[in-house]
Amino acid sequence: MRILVIEDEKRIADFLCRGLQGAGYAVDAALTGGAAMDHLHGTDYDMVILDLMLPDMDGLKVLERIRNKKLGPPVLILSARSGLDDRVKGLELGADDYLVKPFAFVELLARVRALLRRGQPAPERLQVADLALDCIRRKVTRGGETIDLAPKEFGILEYMMRNKGRPLSRTMIVEHVWDMDYDGLTNIVDVYIRHLRSKIDDRFPQKLIQTVRGIGYMIEAPDRPPERPPEQAPAERQA
Repeated sequence: MRILVIEDEKRIADFLCRGLQGAGYAVDAALTGGAAMDHLHGTDYDMVILDLMLPDMDGLKVLERIRNKKLGPPVLILSARSGLDDRVKGLELGADDYLVKPFAFVELLARVRALLRRGQPAPERLQVADLALDCIRRKVTRGGETIDLAPKEFGILEYMMRNKGRPLSRTMIVEHVWDMDYDGLTNIVDVYIRHLRSKIDDRFPQKLIQTVRGIGYMIEAPDRPPERPPEQAPAERQA
């Protein structure tokens, strides 16, 4: 999941970015409305956190431009404007939620998770063959066996399972899971895919993570698991 934080106070922006990254999200930050629009034109975000008092334009103008997109992400307004009129206007212009500063980060995080669940067409429980991922409890099982994953491993697996059967490039994986741009040289995705395979594929006959030559990776269940070679009869083994 990738979130854009639009906040002109760098101290608050840094605080939000650190907290959201610690919760497992990839985060970009924009200090102005213009920078925010550049981010929104170049990247598909799963959610936007929007301050209204920006130095170059009113945050409501940014909201209007987001809502002019055919498929815009959910928007959480985070503002010091606490008046009822401000909140009503923000919601009427298309914001999905409104949180007043100062705020408790645990409440903001709960609202972020609620909006992401509401905006996601995919179910909260993902399944590929006997591999199951619980997006809310952040648990993974295969064949009923619990599999422990590091946060980035979980993020990659969730992204792949939400797009099962779809080839995903390394660029797409990095941009959705890490808060960084893909420079064409890093092997970070390949390293994490090896980690994932060792945990969810190596001990099972049916391999789910597929390498797509020239593109990257995808996850899907083959039509049927590979058959084990037949055992030799005693007489054949002695021959």
